[in-house]
Amino acid sequence: MDPNGNYIFSSRPRPVENRSRYKEPPTEQTHSTYGNIMYDRRVVRGNTYVQHIIPIIAQPDTVEVQIQQQIRRRALARKQARGQLRTNTPEAVQGRKHIDVQTEQYLEELSDIIVAKDIECQTDDFLDRPTTPLFIPAKSGKDVETQIEEGELFDFDREVQPVLELLVGKTIEQSLGEVMEEEELACLRAQQRAFKELRNNELAEVLRLQEQERRRSEEKERRIAHQKEVLKKEKEVAEKIAARACSKQYLSDLLPAVFTSLRGHGYFYDPVEKDIETNFIPWLMDEVNNSLEWRYTARNLLDNIIHDVVQKRHEMFKETQ
Repeated sequence: MDPNGNYIFSSRPRPVENRSRYKEPPTEQTHSTYGNIMYDRRVVRGNTYVQHIIPIIAQPDTVEVQIQQQIRRRALARKQARGQLRTNTPEAVQGRKHIDVQTEQYLEELSDIIVAKDIECQTDDFLDRPTTPLFIPAKSGKDVETQIEEGELFDFDREVQPVLELLVGKTIEQSLGEVMEEEELACLRAQQRAFKELRNNELAEVLRLQEQERRRSEEKERRIAHQKEVLKKEKEVAEKIAARACSKQYLSDLLPAVFTSLRGHGYFYDPVEKDIETNFIPWLMDEVNNSLEWRYTARNLLDNIIHDVVQKRHEMFKETQ
């Protein structure tokens, strides 16, 4: 961008997309690199007919451009200050709304229809890719030919005999070798079978000995455990017998003293005496208390009757006088 706000293209030209001349079949890995020119920064927006393009020779000085920018900023600041000081139109009352009205001297027709133009372009079709020719390697070397006259080659009946003898000898030798090899393989297989049988017998014997040793070890451990259990029980019985004898010897003098002490503290008592003390005597005391209460109540009642009679007689005596 130049100081006047005009756009100047300064980048080097480059192809938009690297593509071949022929049309390739679509694949999943093919990614098209395309973009929308409406979001390209190099595309100028707006009307380009009214732009004043100043040639490079006639461009203004930098100081003059800075002065013009300062003047433009000051004018914009004054316009914003005037807009802030100006009173805004009050809001419309309920049921009404504001409408834009032209106050200019010359009226113009207002229309919401936007003038649009359709422009189209036709691109060239892709050419179909021709069939790939068959690959034929380039010829190397020189072509040479030879002419054989009659009688120049060998005599078949005379010269084929040693070749035939050699072939027959080699065939017989190879056959004998194969037969000997088969016999040797048969001997080896027989030896392998014998070795496998011997090894299987030895493995069976080893397994039998291992099982016998395992049974012996288990029997030995079982007998040792049984003997330990017997010794443990004998030791427990001996300890019980010793403890019983010790307790008998210790309790021989302890039992009479304990019984005497308990009898002295009243833990051993006569059932008849205990019944009389706990049941009969409390019942007897309750009955005596009830009888005494009845007697005390009767005496109080008799005292009250005598007092009332005496009081009445005294009043009657006073009245007679």
